[in-house]
Amino acid sequence: MKTRQEYVDSLRRLNLEVYMFGERVTNIVDHPIVAPSMNAVAATYELAQGDIMTATSHLTGKRINRFTHIHQSTNDLVTKSRMERLMGSYTGTCFQRCAGMDALNTLSVITFDIDRARGTHYHERFLKFLRYVQDEDLVCDAAMTDAKGDRRLRPAQQADPDMYTHIVREEPDGIVVRGAKLHQTGALNSHEIIVVPTRAMREEDKDYAVSFAIPSDTKGVIYIYGRQPSDTRKLEGKTYDVGNLYYGGHECLVVFDDVFVPWERVFMCREHEFASELVEKFASYHRQSYACKCGMGDVLIGATQTIAEYNGIAEVPHVRDKIVEMNHLNETIFCCSLACAYEGSVQPSGTYYVNSLMANITKLHVTRVPYELARMAHEIAGGIVVTIPSEKDLRDPRIGKYVEKYMKGVPEVPAETRMRVLRLIEGLTLGMGAVCYLPESMHGAGSPQAQRIMIGRQANLGVKQKAAKRLCGIE
Repeated sequence: MKTRQEYVDSLRRLNLEVYMFGERVTNIVDHPIVAPSMNAVAATYELAQGDIMTATSHLTGKRINRFTHIHQSTNDLVTKSRMERLMGSYTGTCFQRCAGMDALNTLSVITFDIDRARGTHYHERFLKFLRYVQDEDLVCDAAMTDAKGDRRLRPAQQADPDMYTHIVREEPDGIVVRGAKLHQTGALNSHEIIVVPTRAMREEDKDYAVSFAIPSDTKGVIYIYGRQPSDTRKLEGKTYDVGNLYYGGHECLVVFDDVFVPWERVFMCREHEFASELVEKFASYHRQSYACKCGMGDVLIGATQTIAEYNGIAEVPHVRDKIVEMNHLNETIFCCSLACAYEGSVQPSGTYYVNSLMANITKLHVTRVPYELARMAHEIAGGIVVTIPSEKDLRDPRIGKYVEKYMKGVPEVPAETRMRVLRLIEGLTLGMGAVCYLPESMHGAGSPQAQRIMIGRQANLGVKQKAAKRLCGIE
């Protein structure tokens, strides 16, 4: 397995075409806006030891990073949830490897199913790719979300056919694809891009039913960095005004400008009837992955308890009640994630799959809880969380003494200490950290209505009705 430094060095060898704020960026590793997100991924290499962060490859028998592992038991699914909470708490942000892990497991299932139905050889190709990913300990970016254009129309009906990533043409040694994937978390920190369909497809949409993997610096792949709240604070030097001093996340618009994909890297090519199953399985795996949000919730709860102490209100009954409620809500996320893992089952390929109903309940819960935790954190922290002076003001020889004097809470805690915690709360709930804690909780792995639809399909109301009718004597 790679060390942290070996991972960083591997990124330096990539030749990515990246644009940020209208300019080409040639060195992403040392760029102050990108570096915190790279540090978060690097933490998955730093901590890669023990049974939580590592696993035994079912292909080679070697010890591998769990982010490259194919689940071989319900215990693997449970350990995945534990790993994601651990990483969320350790970094306080998105560590960017969950979607790639979930895509690998999804393709392990789907390629086997397609081969069994169609007599193709996708699973063999996939296992070869998987072994490469495990042996080299690579980061994979799972690219699912298309631009979608006019939401009223299916892929083949769009005025611009590129609104969904699609096959442009076939060549003897591969395919050429065009389109884009949006909201690509950690794209600049990844070695491989795994593309999968974003929705169910019909016969007329078959050119859009495509899945493949390519090196992230493949010719024709263009990365356009997505802005985040307060992102230019990272350009101000080493200042606690960023909130989280060490880690961060990022998202990109990834463009595929007539990109060539060799056949050995193609895992679905026009098998449109399997797109729905792929999307459902990936969504369920990834909805389980939102155990990471209770890890981030751990950080926010810890910061909220700390600021309550610094403000001198930690023993006030309604504050204590709110802290208890924050813990109650946060732990239910973890309970749901564990439940869908424990109730998982083996698929024909041998890969273990989560309980889809419970995975959707996990994610639907996540669309609400972080927002409620943020609200209570704001209530306890006070309005100062959005009006606090900058670190530069604290350091200023003329006005610093006033900042130090008036930014104090309890006398025994220095103003700077209190300001640091306030900045962390601001960052998690309003600033750069809020990107992956709040909107990502809402829309990542599908927006709330997507979970409601799946819950409605899988809730088995007929069985519940039968139980009720039996008890009241209805035949």
